[in-house]
Amino acid sequence: MRGELDIQGVFVPALLVWALLAGALGVPLRWGLSALHVYRWVWHPALFDLALFVLLWFAVTFIASRAA
Repeated sequence: MRGELDIQGVFVPALLVWALLAGALGVPLRWGLSALHVYRWVWHPALFDLALFVLLWFAVTFIASRAA
């Protein structure tokens, strides 16, 4: 995996790009979980959302490292 990405001549840290992608993937996932009333069984919704973001960030980074 590369340390940074060249976007229009600007070097951006790769982990920042993967974090933004994980955040973008997390929004519809949280909406779906909320529509399914999953948060009724969650003790701390903010902590659950943070854990979901970390898992998505790991998955995106893992896939990106395998693709490169």
